[in-house]
Amino acid sequence: MDAKDVLTEAFGRLPELVNTAVQGLTPEQLRWQPAEGANTIGWLVWHLTRVQDDHVAEVMGAEQIYATGEWASQFGLKDATETGYGHDASQVAAVAPRSAQVLTDYYRAVHDRTVGYLAGLTDQDLDRVVDDNWDPPVTLGARLVSVYDDDAQHAGQAAYLRGLL
Repeated sequence: MDAKDVLTEAFGRLPELVNTAVQGLTPEQLRWQPAEGANTIGWLVWHLTRVQDDHVAEVMGAEQIYATGEWASQFGLKDATETGYGHDASQVAAVAPRSAQVLTDYYRAVHDRTVGYLAGLTDQDLDRVVDDNWDPPVTLGARLVSVYDDDAQHAGQAAYLRGLL
């Protein structure tokens, strides 16, 4: 198994985690907070998808899926550039997915593009520097691992919240 296959395997596990976290939940349940100011299931899944969409689009040199459709309005938002990074409690509460299906549809679109992108990579591609603002510079491989790690953590948090419901 080469590095690309390991990344494909890792990203391939995320859709089930996302679906399990949101399947069958109402819009109200997606916006439920276990404590004032806490993240919601809807925000966590929206955010993990936004991060993957943003970061993968950037390394591909492509437009984000979120910006190519009416996704923002499906989440009660107006700004198609929001990713959730640095959101305060009021911004978290403003993310209001219309349904669990909207979350899974958006995630599926992003996931499918990510897996398609991974399929075309070589091990040498993973060594390409994609961000030289860090020391050491960030390679494509490191960026993709970072995206996967962030997504897996947030999917786990969403599953935990679902258990609290």
